[in-house]
Amino acid sequence: MPEITSAEARVLIADDEAEIRNVLYDLLSKNYECVVVDSAEEVLARLRAGDYDLVISDIMMAGMSGLEMVPHVLELAPDTVVIMISGAQTLESAIGALRAGAFDYIMKPFDIRHVEAAVRRALGHHDLIVAKRHYENYLEEMVEQRTAELDRALHSLEDAYRNTLKALTAALETRDLETHGHSERVVTFSLRLGRELGLGSEKMRALEFGSLLHDIGKIGIPDAILRKPAKLSEEEWVTMRQHPGLGQQILREIEFLKDATFVVAQHHEKWDGTGYPVGLRGTEIDINARIFAVADAFDAMISNRVYRAGRSYEEAAKELSDCADMQFDPIVVKAFHRVPRQDWDELRRRSLEKSQEQTAIRHADAITSSAALAESRPVALTV
Repeated sequence: MPEITSAEARVLIADDEAEIRNVLYDLLSKNYECVVVDSAEEVLARLRAGDYDLVISDIMMAGMSGLEMVPHVLELAPDTVVIMISGAQTLESAIGALRAGAFDYIMKPFDIRHVEAAVRRALGHHDLIVAKRHYENYLEEMVEQRTAELDRALHSLEDAYRNTLKALTAALETRDLETHGHSERVVTFSLRLGRELGLGSEKMRALEFGSLLHDIGKIGIPDAILRKPAKLSEEEWVTMRQHPGLGQQILREIEFLKDATFVVAQHHEKWDGTGYPVGLRGTEIDINARIFAVADAFDAMISNRVYRAGRSYEEAAKELSDCADMQFDPIVVKAFHRVPRQDWDELRRRSLEKSQEQTAIRHADAITSSAALAESRPVALTV
């Protein structure tokens, strides 16, 4: 935006002596657009109606004084500069004007050259104020723009991470067909509980990724144990119980998953301290792991298995209540019951639909890959 030039500057002259008003008007109107008034109240009225770059005002006027007027001027028009005029030739008077917020102070009788120089300085100061404000606004707009761009980039990166982790989880679940789609469902349930408990965005992100990857440590468990159709032996259970620690080791060096490791490492701990692998008790267990434990148990109870049908919502809800203070954090269980049943039903329905869609996509991709591989094989020619 172009700076204000002297020809464009608007000057408001206020003095209750007509002679002083006329002298100042005759002096300044050659170079500036000038308006004269005879009271502080009229100055404020003019400022409410339009913009002025400079106010030249007498200190002593009938009604509101010039000193009383200055704060109102700066409140109405922060960019407007004020020069005070006074017949009191004292240092205290000048200091009072400057303390009130005036830019400069002129004593009567004034020298014409002094007035012209003061006006030039004041308008130059006004230009600096306006330029500074415009630059600050520009910087704020640039910061907002760059912040928005950075947020979009971070969200895009986070989505890429999320998709990669979902693919990894889906690959892991192919080793355990009993729990197919379980990770997606338990993420949905956990996040609903997290919202009910008022978790912040960082905690919610850690809860999402931790829930999604809670069984990542099972990568290190042999198929003979993981897919065994019969009851595990005590020795096999010792191996199976290693998966939380294995998962923690896998994620430990991944910075953006650092907070998610709490769910991975502690999701089999119990409120009464009888869980594994460490035997943490109560609030020693991370809040996200406590939330996940309730969501995980709820999904396990209502889901169908080869050896049993899923239990009803009422049965699962009662089981959670019965196990509060023992297996589960009672505060998290209360949060579960505050969520309407229809919410849980809707969340489960959406998760199942999403899981079926993803399964269909993976199946189609597998067929496409197989067809492409078959076409790429060389064909033997017979003579």
